[in-house]
Amino acid sequence: MNRNYRKFKDQTVVITGASSGVGKALAEQFALAGATLVLASRDRETLEELAADCRSLGAPVFIQETDVSNPLEVIRLANAAAAVANRIDIWINNAGVLALGTFEDLSVEVHDQVIRTNLMGYLHGAHAVLPYFKQQGKGVLINNISVGGFLPVPYGVGYTASKFGIRGFSSALRAELVQWPRIHICDVYPAFLDTPGMSHAANYTGKAIRPMPPVHNPVTLARKIVKLAERPADFRWIHPVAAGLAYAYMLFPKLTAYASYVLISSYLKHAEPSEKTDGNVFLPVAYGSGIFGGWHDRMKGKALIPFLAVALGTGLGLTALFLRRLPSLRKRQ
Repeated sequence: MNRNYRKFKDQTVVITGASSGVGKALAEQFALAGATLVLASRDRETLEELAADCRSLGAPVFIQETDVSNPLEVIRLANAAAAVANRIDIWINNAGVLALGTFEDLSVEVHDQVIRTNLMGYLHGAHAVLPYFKQQGKGVLINNISVGGFLPVPYGVGYTASKFGIRGFSSALRAELVQWPRIHICDVYPAFLDTPGMSHAANYTGKAIRPMPPVHNPVTLARKIVKLAERPADFRWIHPVAAGLAYAYMLFPKLTAYASYVLISSYLKHAEPSEKTDGNVFLPVAYGSGIFGGWHDRMKGKALIPFLAVALGTGLGLTALFLRRLPSLRKRQ
């Protein structure tokens, strides 16, 4: 039995990007926890299938076809959610898209849509739900951001801009709400996940793409987000590898950025050719509606290199900080 079973009874939870990957895993975990669900994505058919699954777990479920890049649709989502039980307790910003390719190979329209979906979609969600939170005097907003909020992704400039932007937007909003101690703005930063997200990505590289190993279980992430909703915190690393990569970049930005470029460029040089595609940037795709992307089994034995890189980067950083402070420490003696 799930240990969070029925803990969210009588609470309304809104999840964007619910039709696959982490969003779908979140829907199932909150259903097990007894929440009333309002599920949103651009794909109504997949939402209806997910709703049936969650109802079989005992949860009341409502769906709302929503493109988070459109603020009016997000307002309609918030209104529909509030109408269910005259309140919204938890709102999870999760919908996102990815587009890969050199900066100039991606059209301005693609960059714009990535930012409108990822960054503005999260802002639209917060803007729509915050009046309900203030009226209630409480509420939890959770932003699923990813390590991309700290680590720049070569060949993913628009994606990086959106993720860095979410981190800044969320920090500013949290500061603005200091007079509302029962309204929580929570940011989560997972590492690379075994979801269909990469297969949904717009790809203009001309090469087959895949996530960087190690890839992590999205159900584990969903369970941690359920716990976070129960005990809100401003900031939460989900995987040590994400924290290691972020700290490596903060300590050695040029070295880490260069290493990222070399790693991705080398992969693209040797990867199999692939058709260029818009993926799901503009419209939902008709494949990959599960929680898992199937990457884990394809990448067995390849997870050690990033861990070693993180450990090396963090170790070098701590050593450098110690050496910088050594003269002042000697003076104190």
